[in-house]
Amino acid sequence: MDLSLLTSIELETISDPGARAAIRGLLNPSQAQGRLVEQLVAENQALRAENQRLKDEISRLKGEQPRPTFKPKPPASVGANYSSEQERHQPKSHQKGTKLDRISIDRVERLRVDPATLPADAIFKDVETVTVQDLVLRTDTVRFEREVWYSPSEKRSYRAALPAGYAGEFGPGIKALALALTYGANVSEGKTLELFRQAGVVLSAGWLAGLLSGDPGGLAAEAHAVEQAGLESSPWQHSDTTATQVAGEAQHCHVVGNPLFTAYHTLPSKDRLSVLRMLRGGGELTYLWDETADAYLDWVKLSATARRTLMSAIPRDQELDETTLSGLLDPLYPWIGPQQRTRVREALALAAYQAQTDWPVVQTLLCDDAAPYRLVTDELGLCWVHEGRHYTKLIVHAPLHQQLLAEFRTDFWNYYRELLVYREQPSPAEAVRLEQGFVELFGRTTGLTLLDQRIALTRQKKDGLLLVLRHPELPLHNNPAELAARRRVRKRDVSFGPRSPAGARAWDTLMTLAATTQLLGVSFIAYLQDRFRQAGQIPPLADLLRARAATLNLGGSWASA
Repeated sequence: MDLSLLTSIELETISDPGARAAIRGLLNPSQAQGRLVEQLVAENQALRAENQRLKDEISRLKGEQPRPTFKPKPPASVGANYSSEQERHQPKSHQKGTKLDRISIDRVERLRVDPATLPADAIFKDVETVTVQDLVLRTDTVRFEREVWYSPSEKRSYRAALPAGYAGEFGPGIKALALALTYGANVSEGKTLELFRQAGVVLSAGWLAGLLSGDPGGLAAEAHAVEQAGLESSPWQHSDTTATQVAGEAQHCHVVGNPLFTAYHTLPSKDRLSVLRMLRGGGELTYLWDETADAYLDWVKLSATARRTLMSAIPRDQELDETTLSGLLDPLYPWIGPQQRTRVREALALAAYQAQTDWPVVQTLLCDDAAPYRLVTDELGLCWVHEGRHYTKLIVHAPLHQQLLAEFRTDFWNYYRELLVYREQPSPAEAVRLEQGFVELFGRTTGLTLLDQRIALTRQKKDGLLLVLRHPELPLHNNPAELAARRRVRKRDVSFGPRSPAGARAWDTLMTLAATTQLLGVSFIAYLQDRFRQAGQIPPLADLLRARAATLNLGGSWASA
């Protein structure tokens, strides 16, 4: 069968209705006999790849070189580009200010004309300004001569104090620059060391490693305060995860944040218990059996027999720590198996999280539709960009099918843009219209099986995708969390991963502060220098965050609900 002939057929050019219907059926994957084209194309591609692998193996056995392993870029028509930026992009007008408005002048130098070069009738007219930016990288090694006084009566010495930030053999400038390069500019530890040595600083790799994997200046406490203030600033938060390595062991980096802050937590897993740990600031979980736990156990369908067994061992309405709960669950094996124990821990940890009052409770998470996020918060908002990516990944070959897919994707992003307009001017009538529009769009049957199956899956996510109709402050996408996770990916690409749990905590602390200062419009290196010098010129980031949150409407619809 000539597949190229079939896939190039234009049905509108066929005048015979019977022939047109027969060929449409042949091309239409919704019918059993009509899956031939897409199936044959897929099988053909698989056979070509397998044939090439066999050729490469034969070449290897003969001592020859196989074909190079680089892959040509697939055409966009088969879903190579998964970005939706071009489809959903709306041009915006930007009023760009001058660069000089953003430059701070450090010094003014008057340049004079040599009088010997001027003619006798030269007259002074004006001063012309030229602004030139430069950066000076040089050592500033200080030898402090500290006065020492001795009191015979007290038998003790009194020494003049060193300036703030000069404890140890390196000053605040080196410490701030090292952290800014590593966690702000994503420079590797080796290259940072190389730069310092080329600048004339004599320091060891061990000292630099200790600085980068420790908690200099007590910055972890401020990162913790930033996260608490950020969670208090809004009832909704973005969240995402990405893989990371700690001492060569696979772990996961959890991201939580909103337009004012971003916090990172490296945890061993990405399950529901880890999501709860993230929402509690990365601390250890506590457990509580109450009505919330009962509702969760109903949702996971824990058997009545298992519940009776648990009720005889675990007290209700009493907060338990990890050690205590483990001691109560261990004797119940094998009546309460590993999977049931996990569900019980999830139920009790969720109840304890929602009942506690010493840490902000998130009401709504905006994320993808991964299972660990479900039921953790009261509401779950889903990302439209993530959902649109599923349609971009659909691969079809026949022009008819490509047209059906393209038309639906156009309607998908047109509806998305209507939701964007609603966020700016919400109204009850518009909410009703958009909800009906969702039902019509995702109740559509195109006849293309792959597309119809994907549409049905989106239809099941209606509540999460349309949460914006009740809460117009909620963004339509989770891009901020995905970009924050990408920051960890870039850091991982450069530095592979922390070499110890202490290093992982340092990564989380410094990446939290670097991302948050950027969102607040504060220079990360200026912030670090201020903290090491104890200058007090930059207020606590948590205070800046709260002040900024007071000017924004991040949760008005939740407050009025």
